[in-house]
This record gives sequence, structure tokens and C-alpha cells, in this order.
Amino acid sequence: MKIALVHEWFTTYAGSEKVLETILGEFPDADVFSLIDYLPSEHRAGLLGKAVHTTYMQKIPFISSFYKYSLSLMPFAIEQLDLSGYDVIISNCHAVAKGVITGPDQLHICYCYSPMRYAWDLQTQYLFESGLQHGLRSLIARWQLHRIRSWDFRAAQNVDNFIACSAYIGRRIKKAYKRDSTVIYPNVAVDKFVIGESRGDFYLTSSRMVPYKKMHLIVEAFSKMPDRTLVVIGAGPQFRRCQALATPNVKMLGYQSNAVLLDHMQRARAFIFAAEEDFGITPVEAQACGTPVLAFGRGGASETVLDGVTGLHFHEQSAEAIQQVVRDFEEIETQFDPETTRAHALRFSTERFRDEFRRYVYARWTEHKRKIRSAQLPAAVAELNKLVAAGSTEYAKV
Repeated sequence: MKIALVHEWFTTYAGSEKVLETILGEFPDADVFSLIDYLPSEHRAGLLGKAVHTTYMQKIPFISSFYKYSLSLMPFAIEQLDLSGYDVIISNCHAVAKGVITGPDQLHICYCYSPMRYAWDLQTQYLFESGLQHGLRSLIARWQLHRIRSWDFRAAQNVDNFIACSAYIGRRIKKAYKRDSTVIYPNVAVDKFVIGESRGDFYLTSSRMVPYKKMHLIVEAFSKMPDRTLVVIGAGPQFRRCQALATPNVKMLGYQSNAVLLDHMQRARAFIFAAEEDFGITPVEAQACGTPVLAFGRGGASETVLDGVTGLHFHEQSAEAIQQVVRDFEEIETQFDPETTRAHALRFSTERFRDEFRRYVYARWTEHKRKIRSAQLPAAVAELNKLVAAGSTEYAKV
């Protein structure tokens, strides 16, 4: 197989880039394509020295500063990538990567983190968070999202096989695109997160501080529980909002290295996660440290955190619900076994992902080739019969 890997954009090194790096490790001869490539040099090792093939958007001045506001340019740009020389196209997608154009003999597999969130069921939330509920700007944004939604649905119909990063996302794929999918959970570097030697007397949360992560709710909850300590690791647009809510028992550490995060994960009483996430890597990392997770019971965390075994679920994104789950946890805290919690996290290892993904790609490629041969057979038989009927000796070639 000659394989092309299509990624949305290379600007930061986060969860989807780690997945792509693992896929590339499994298929090291693949070529890599993206809308733009501004990945910092310290994070390029996973690309195996490969040059990333980009679109015309790469040439737009200062595009790395405002690419997220250029959604209307992306469908046209992704369609201009020439993938005609490849047998298998694997798109690593949460937005437009699946929109690449492929031919009937090519196999297109999409690893989908989510249908485009802001264009589908989360449109209202994104418009609210962007201050675009009313007025002319709101009308323009809604019209653009309507057009993107129509394009996105059409693009999804040209994908041969969907892989969902969780059963939750599988349901969203079915709802938005009317397509079935197979669940293969993303890879988590659980081998780098191990059980520590001792526990401290604090709770931990860590995330990018963006609105949908709901970090402010966790801070607000603990600001009303002054007898408990919360450590907050992470930075982003919502940092000042969280800082303003924080009371002396809430320690805002900002961005920290992986070593500092690991140390806190190993010593925390529990990790708190309030986002409705597609999958959610951080709760799995915490469980790999043997640390229970108190998670909002929707999205990926409803699948990765076993309620009552490796943590507890709460079912409302509110400060009050977080306060209650903390109290519930403390009543049964001694029941959570670090070894059991870690054993569950090992189900999401990189080795497991590589094995499942490799098997899936080869199985679909074998199926695809069989379908092509089956489609070609009637034409070949018809040509053979024609030659035999004409008394030609050329039928041996057929």
C-alpha cells in the first residue's frame, strides 16, 4: 500500500498529533499532508524527518495567528491536495481533513475525533461563547456554518470507513453523517504514568483553559469548600477568569512541565474532570497513576472512567454537582484500589492502539481490493466471451 496521512493543521503538539505520530510509526513510508505546518521544531521528531505537504493557505501571511478564523477557506484548500498517487488515504480529522478528493479505486479511512463541533450540535454553545448570539455578525456566522455543515455532510459521504475515537463520537457520526463507525480508542502513553509512593491531601485538575473544559466550575466549586485544597495546572484564555474565582485554598499553577504534572497526579487524592470531551486523555493518564477520577458522566469520560471502580461520575456541569461528587467520593475513598485503577488505564495503551489500527487498515484494504476485483470480473468475462465467440485466440491473454 502507498499511504497518505492527512492532518488538519500542525500548529501545536496535542492529542491528535500524538495519534498521528503513532499512525506514522506504524506506517513509516506514508506521506503527510496538512492545510498548514507551523509545528515547533521540538515537536517534529514524530514526523520522522518527513516534509509536510501543505496547501495554498501556508502562503497566506501570518496565517498561523488566525487560521482558526479561516474556516471558510478550508474546504476549498483541502480539496486541492493531490492524492491521486496513493492507494490508501487516512484522514486524522476533527474538521475538514476528510474532505480530500479520492477516486473509486482508492480507500479512504477517516479517524474521526468528532464531527465538526461548531457546525453541528454544539453550534449554539460556540456562538454563545464567541458572543455571536444576535446581530449582523451572528447572522453572517450562522450562514457560514450552514454552508460548512452542508459541505461537511457531503464530504463525509466520500469516506469509505469511519473510525470513531469513542462510542460517544460514534453516535455523533451516526447522527450527523448517517454513517456507521468502528471504535478504536486513541493511544495514551500510560507507560509514562505510574503509581507514586505516597498521597497528598489535595485534589487536582489540569487542562487547557478554554470554555468547554469548564475549569471555572471546578475552581468555583472549591472556592466554596475552603477546607479542601485544589491544585489547578494549565493555561489558556480562561485562566484570568479562573484566577478571579480562586480563593486561598485553590492553587493556580499555570502551565507546568510533564514532570510537575506527573508528580501531582501521583500524589492527588483524586483528579477532577468537568468537560464533555470526545475522549479525554488526561483522565486516563491520572488513572494510570492509580488516581481516582471524578468526571462529568457524558462524552468519552463516561467510557474511560468506571463509575464506582476507578472513579465517580457526576451528571450536571455545575459547581454544586462537583461539590457533591467530592463529598460522595470522600465517603468511600478507601474503596478505590490504585492497582485496579491503573490496570483499567492500561486498556488504552499505545501498543493496543497500534495493533488495533494496523489490523483495521489491512482488513479494510483486503476488503477493498476484493470489491474492486469483483466489480472488474463481469467486464472481463464479457470480453472473454466476445473473443471466444469471434474465434479469436487472443482470449488466452484475457
